[in-house]
Parts: sequence; structure tokens; C-alpha cells
Amino acid sequence: MYISGRTSRVSCGKHIMLIGVCEIELHLPEAASLKDKRSVIKSLLGRLHNTFNVSAAEVDKQDLWQSAVIGVAVVSNSAPHAQQVLNNVLNWIETYFPQVYITRQHIEFR
Repeated sequence: MYISGRTSRVSCGKHIMLIGVCEIELHLPEAASLKDKRSVIKSLLGRLHNTFNVSAAEVDKQDLWQSAVIGVAVVSNSAPHAQQVLNNVLNWIETYFPQVYITRQHIEFR
């Protein structure tokens, strides 16, 4: 196994594996309780899994009812492909979950 430079490409023999990670901070102004928030986040995460075949989970601010941080990860052999998938995820959230506002996003490759 070989891990190279800044965009940590893992090489196992002749295969290259790149992991794209996006941390997304969300604001849910319509959530009046943790139950409301969890309902929206659960739906969002499930639809991300099904639509994009990515791994996604709530990773921070679980106890705040109008804020959430989710992490989304995609495995690819191409940095442009991973970048495109993560950009599509961000655009999709804005389109299909208008009650959720993206307040911060950070993409990196490992």
C-alpha cells in the first residue's frame, strides 16, 4: 500500500483509491424540536445514499434543534469524478431540501 502527497491516493498494487469528503453545516430554521430536525436529517441522509451511492451521516450538533453537520464521503479512482459527485450532492440538497440552508461546506480529498 502506498499513500501519496496532499490528495492521499491509496495505491494497492495497480489500483488507485481516492476518498472525497465533504463536511456540510446546515441550518434548519423551520425545525421546532429535535424530533423535527431528526426527521428532516434522516430523510436527507437516506435520499443521499439512494441517489448518489455515497456514505453520509450526521457528525456534529446532534443536540441542537436548528443546526446540523453532516459528512458525505465518496470513493473513486478519479479526483474530478469525486469532486463532481460532491458538487452534485450540494446542488441536490439546495434543490430538493429548500427548508435546509447550507451555511458552510468544506471538501477535501484523502
